[in-house]
Parts: sequence; C-alpha cells; structure tokens
Amino acid sequence: MLKKWFLTKNIFLAVRPFSALQDSFKVGYGKSHLIRDIIAGLTVGVIAIPLSMALAIASGVPPQHGLYTAIVAGIIIALAGGSRFNISGPTAAFVVILYPVTQQFGLSGLLMATLLSGVILVLMALFRLGRLIEYIPLSVTLGFTCGIGIVIATLQIKDFLGLDIATMPAHYLGKVQAIFTALSTINWADTAVGAVTLILLTQWHKFRLAIPGHLPAVIVGTLLSITLIHFGFDVATIGSSFAYTLSDGTTGYGIPNVLPEFILPWNIPNANGEVITWDFNTLQALLPAAFSMAVLGAIESLLCAVILDNMTSTKHHSNNELLAQGLGNIASPFLGGITATAAIARSAANVKSGAVSPISSVVHALLVLFSLLFFAKALSYLPLSSMAALLLVVAWNMANVGQIVQLIRRSGPNEIAVLLTCLVLTVIFDMVIAITVGVLLASLLFIRTIAEMTKSFEIAQPEDLSDTVVYRISGPLFFAAADNLFADLHEKTTHTGRDIKHIVLQCDAVTVLDAGGIHALTRFVQHMLPEQELHMCNMQFQPLRTIVKSKKAKEINKIHFSTNLDVVYRKIRGLAKV
Repeated sequence: MLKKWFLTKNIFLAVRPFSALQDSFKVGYGKSHLIRDIIAGLTVGVIAIPLSMALAIASGVPPQHGLYTAIVAGIIIALAGGSRFNISGPTAAFVVILYPVTQQFGLSGLLMATLLSGVILVLMALFRLGRLIEYIPLSVTLGFTCGIGIVIATLQIKDFLGLDIATMPAHYLGKVQAIFTALSTINWADTAVGAVTLILLTQWHKFRLAIPGHLPAVIVGTLLSITLIHFGFDVATIGSSFAYTLSDGTTGYGIPNVLPEFILPWNIPNANGEVITWDFNTLQALLPAAFSMAVLGAIESLLCAVILDNMTSTKHHSNNELLAQGLGNIASPFLGGITATAAIARSAANVKSGAVSPISSVVHALLVLFSLLFFAKALSYLPLSSMAALLLVVAWNMANVGQIVQLIRRSGPNEIAVLLTCLVLTVIFDMVIAITVGVLLASLLFIRTIAEMTKSFEIAQPEDLSDTVVYRISGPLFFAAADNLFADLHEKTTHTGRDIKHIVLQCDAVTVLDAGGIHALTRFVQHMLPEQELHMCNMQFQPLRTIVKSKKAKEINKIHFSTNLDVVYRKIRGLAKV
C-alpha cells in the first residue's frame, strides 16, 4: 500500500501546473512587463480572430466555435501551462482530423473527441511522456506537416473558388475528384475576393509595417465583397452561410454576440434534431480520432515550445505544458470550443511583439471575447473566400518547403525516404498512420546504419605468437550487428592458412553489448575448435556489466578476460596464470 502511495505521489510530482506563470513572476514582473504583454496580446488577437473562424469553418463547424476555442483554451492553457509564450487555440494541423469527425458525428462528436483527447493528454503528462517529442526525427515531422498543409490547401479550394460541392468525400483522392468535377461551377466573384485577399497576405511584408497583414487583407476582402454584393454579385459570407439558435430560442445568421454558453457535449442534437447515443461502440469508433488529436496536440505544442525556447533563451516544462493542453481541451467542449493546441505562427508573433509572460495569451483571448460581444455583426460580413485565402497561406507555411529542400540537399536517401513516406501517408490516409510508419521506418534505417558501423580490424600479433590472431572490434555489439560481425570473424579465423590456437578480441571501442550480442558471442564460442581459446580485453563498463550478468552461460565462462593486450600476451606466453 505504501509503495503504491509513493508511486502515485511521484507521478503527480512530475507535473507542476502554472509553472510558466510562476517562472515569469520569479524573474520579476512589473508595469513595463504588463504593457509589453498587453501590446503583444492585442497584436496576436488581431491575427487570431479571423484565423479562429476560418479554422472552425474548415473543420466543418460554425465560425463562433473557433472563437470560443481561442477564448477558453487560450486562457486556461496559458495560465496552467509550461511555456511562457505559447498561444493556444484552433490550429490548421487539426483540420485534417476534425473535418472527417464532424462529417461523421456532427458537432457533438467533435466536442466529445476533443474531451477524450484532453483526457489522453493529461494521462500523457502524468506518465511523463513530454520528452518523447525528442525521439521523433525531423524527417517525420517535416513529412507529416507538409502532408497536412497539402490536405488543408485542397480543402480550401472549394470556398476560394466558390465551387458548388454539397459534401466533400472522406478520402483525399475523392476530394480532388470532386473539386475537378465542380470546376465548371466556379463563382468568379468569390474567386476575385479570395485572390485579392491572398495577394495582400503574401505581399503585405513589402510595406514594412508593424501591423500584421491578416486584418488588413481580410478588411479589404470584406469591402470588395460588400461592393460586389451591392452590384448584384453572389459572394458567400459568414452571415449568408451560417445560422445559429440560442438556448432561449433566439435565431440569427452569422455569429451570436453572446458569451459562450455552458453545454453538455454528449447532449447536442445534430442537424436532424437527433442526439447521438453514446455507448461503448460509439466511443470506440471515436477513440482513434481522439488519440490522433492528442498525439498531434502534444507534438505541435511541444515543438512550438522548443522553437520559442530557442527564440527567447528560456526553458519550457514539457509535462506541465501537456497537462495544460489536456485541461484546456477538457474544459473547452463544455463552452462550445473545439480542439486546441499551441499555434506556432501566433506564438512566434507573440514573441516578436514583445511578450514576456502568459499574460499576453490571456489578453489575446480577451480581445477575441471583446470582438465576439461587440463586433459579431461586422464579423458576419467576412467572405468565406477570404477565410480560405488565410488558410491557404497557413497551409503553405505548414508545408515548410524551404526546410524540406534543405533536408533533401544535406541528407542521405534514408531521411528522404522517411520524409516522402510520411508525406504520402498523411495525404492518402491520416497523420497517425504516417507518424507510426515514419518513426518505425526511421528507426529501422537508423539501426541498419549503426549496425553497418560495427567492424573488426586485424592487428599484427607479436612475432613469437604465430598461433594467435588479434582483432580490434569497433562499434556497438547489439542484435542487429553482432551476428554478422561474429560470422565474419569465424570466416576470417578459419581461413588464415595457419594453425590458430588463440583468438584475441580488443574491445576498447565497443560501447554497447546487449542480449543479442551475448547470444552471437556464445554461438561464436560454440563454433570455435576445442583447442582454440578466446581472449577479450579492454572492456568498457556497459559491455563488462552485461558479460557479468551472463556468467552463468558455460560459453561465457570459457572466455579469458584481461585488462589490456599486454596482459593477454603474457597469459598466452605462460608468463601469467590463465
């Protein structure tokens, strides 16, 4: 009982909520820091307002749910998290997972999946899995993020061009086919608005202004759409495409200008007024998507924290950040928020705007709340094609084309194969399959590379020891390398043309010896002639410890161990006791 108590205590000590906030206050926090946080929060909030709505629409739900996510998750995760500068909310990476869930289960299913993903994230934090991000190779990360960018860009073509597509197919190839089939229904007014927004977004940096380009581009796109509508053109906007019904029966178009209402995620009816029966089978069908959300949320949040650490020379707390992400995703669905994680672009903008603590994220969330309450009617005029243009830019940034080109130029065929595999699997199937296969493939290729580094080199023996061969082994003797190495040694020692009685292995360059290495070693001893003796010397600590643990094997007991070659030669000459 006492042992269980200590184990539980240690698990909970692995995480420390509010650690980032505490770190910020420990180094000193005054009026000047607060002003910097307010300025940074307002800057990021301007970016987050249109992006949050665009990402909600791309996920298949009304735009206000993206705003709810930025408000609720943005505050909870920032205050409870382990990174001072992470800005959390809806992100583009989730679109490829959330959209199929929404199509199959509706809003209720999406919120339930978000809730389950939050629970999984909390468990990951309690079991100290925050450092596992370090074991995901760069080629895997670049591959699946580029694949996500391709899928997101594909999904935006419908709204960007104003195509008449009732529902998007579930699979990527079906989506592409549906888009090409619907090209004849292109709406040139939507396309013009989207093109103008996209041009401003991509060229805004040339003006060298401190204001982010997101808001000006969307404002210009909105003004153009209002002008086109005035002259009789049909432009799809948030107000014309989305309707809402509040709990008191109030209905309207666009976005409701009220605070997020408390709801039970499992009790939300679908478009037909039906409530999903949440039994074991339904939850089981939803669990893979929830697991995907949790894994992606963990990867993106911790990657974001690492990037910000490099930008600010600070140190985040990985398990605390996972705990906060979990708590944010557990709370968010009860107020209508969808899945949230740290957004790299918004977080980087937060740092560049002068943020010093998580307070800036709280300010960003409050600005989103302010816009919801007082500018909901204005937000309803935003054209969907402008929202699509925003996400096209996000998709391009996610693709990391520059980093991919650099990796291809400086890396070998193994890394390129892993990258392309992850990219294709993400696009054709999903992210979890891509990451799983990518990590396994990268691991196997890495094992093969390390195994190929294990070699044996013959050393000239003293002239008076003509019946002796000496080999120096370099590299780890583990399961993938040991069999080949000892088979090669057996081949060499049996074809020397001499009567060999002593085989000496110098192991000063052997860093690792595992059970597979021991097994190969015992087989090598078995295949030696009865009159041959095996000597091993210069053993490092880890291989020697493994040898000691294997002393019960009779083959191991036949081996003569020495500290160095001189001692081995003395033993062979009979000058020292064997």
